[in-house]
Amino acid sequence: MAVVFVGSVLIIAYYLSVRRPATVTASNSKLTTTLKILLLVCLSGIAVAAFFSAASKPASHSGPPGSLTFYAIPTVAASPKATADTLKQLEGEFMKAALAKGSEGYMSYYADDAVEVPNNGPLVPGKANIAKGMAFLDDKNNQLLWTPVGADISSSSDLGYTYGTYEFHSKDKDGKPVIEYGKYTSIWKLQKDGTWKVVLDMGNASPAPK
Repeated sequence: MAVVFVGSVLIIAYYLSVRRPATVTASNSKLTTTLKILLLVCLSGIAVAAFFSAASKPASHSGPPGSLTFYAIPTVAASPKATADTLKQLEGEFMKAALAKGSEGYMSYYADDAVEVPNNGPLVPGKANIAKGMAFLDDKNNQLLWTPVGADISSSSDLGYTYGTYEFHSKDKDGKPVIEYGKYTSIWKLQKDGTWKVVLDMGNASPAPK
């Protein structure tokens, strides 16, 4: 406040000095020059004081409606990387989809370019071709059950495999229950849309457990 008061006095004094008549003496000229210097020093002090005063106050990012408001940029948490347990969990969801929706649910976990390596049969390339041989899952008398035993995934978390055992429950021509046993391996790949799909599936028969 003292700096502002002194500055105001100097401004008034300078104004009065420059308004004098043209017959200005040498002493008056020196006084005017001195007042100019003091005025500049005072104004500089006011500017410096105002700067440090503003800097010492915390910035406020809030204001009344319509005022310029600053918002913190939201951070997005990175999605956790898939693990071997992720693939085992997918196997469970895969089986539930097959039990609930038959061949449609089963094939929903296959990539378009998937390849099947069936037991005692030729390679079957492409999801559309694999689907042609899965219609038996639409029969409610048939159930394909499987259990993942092991799994692993690449260090880049975009490619992995599972393996385990399966049971195929059906009925013979006399209506008696029949169970076939086997083992399988599935290769899973992370797709561009962030989903995991089977890109290679293989299986073969096993003897009934004792």
